[in-house]
Amino acid sequence: MTITVGDKLPQAQLLRVGANGPEAVDTADLARGRVALFGVPGAFTGTCTNAHMPSFVRNADAFRAKGVDRIVCITVNDPFVADAWAKATGADTAGIEVLADADGSLTRALGLDFDAPPAGLHGRCKRFAALLKDGAFTAFEVEDSPGQCSVSAGEALLEKV
Repeated sequence: MTITVGDKLPQAQLLRVGANGPEAVDTADLARGRVALFGVPGAFTGTCTNAHMPSFVRNADAFRAKGVDRIVCITVNDPFVADAWAKATGADTAGIEVLADADGSLTRALGLDFDAPPAGLHGRCKRFAALLKDGAFTAFEVEDSPGQCSVSAGEALLEKV
C-alpha cells in the first residue's frame, strides 16, 4: 500500500556519512517542522542526476523562502554512494540532505519499491516528491515511470508549499 496525504512518515533507519563514517538517521528526526522529501531510483542514474536532483538544487532557496526547514532526498544506495552523489550534483552545497535507504526498508514501508532487472535495478524507490509537516504527509506525488520527472520535480513540489 502506498502512503497517501494525511499518513505519517513510517519508522525506519537511514544512513549518512558523518565525520567518523556511516551514522544512523532515524526518520523520527524528519518528523519535525516542514520537510520537502523526495526519493530517487538511484544515485548517478540518468534522470536522477540530470533532472530530478537539479530541480531541487535550483529551487532550494525558494523552498526555504516558503518556510521549508529541510530538503531531504532518499536513495536506495549505500551511504558512501549517496554522499559522493550529493557532492557531484551540488546537493551538499545547496543544503540538500541525501540519505541512504541502504536496505530499502523505508522505501518498502512507503509502498514505493520496484524492480527493473534489465537496468540492473532491484528493490529501488519509485521517483516521488512529498511535503511533510511534523511527520505527516501534506502532499505526495509519484511518477508513473522511473524515467519521468514531472510531478516529482522541485518546481512541481514548490507549487504545493
